[in-house]
Amino acid sequence: MTLANVQIFGTRKCKDTQKAQRFFAERRVPVHFVDLGQKPMSPGELRSVAARLGAAGMEALIDRQGKRYLDRGLKYAAPTGPRIEQALVDDPLLIRTPVVRCAAGATVGFVSEIWAAWLK
Repeated sequence: MTLANVQIFGTRKCKDTQKAQRFFAERRVPVHFVDLGQKPMSPGELRSVAARLGAAGMEALIDRQGKRYLDRGLKYAAPTGPRIEQALVDDPLLIRTPVVRCAAGATVGFVSEIWAAWLK
């Protein structure tokens, strides 16, 4: 897998996003960071990342344990299917971070084992 175009989607305050940036910086892999608080993912980007996540897809992208999810009352509304995609487009801060995208792969959350495998 080529690591020429690693993208990290997250927020500057997110500790796992900071750890992901540090992981790639320590290995001298250039990354393009996108702050979801400033620039949300487009619906096409969101679908592209979900497709790369495999069977979990959109479900893996929504942060059901996050404070924002609970504050918006989504715990009881529990969006499913296309409603998840619409919720993530409407409020990108519901996305579980960091989302790391590279070539044909994508991950959600801090998963250094997978990133290390990409580097081999």
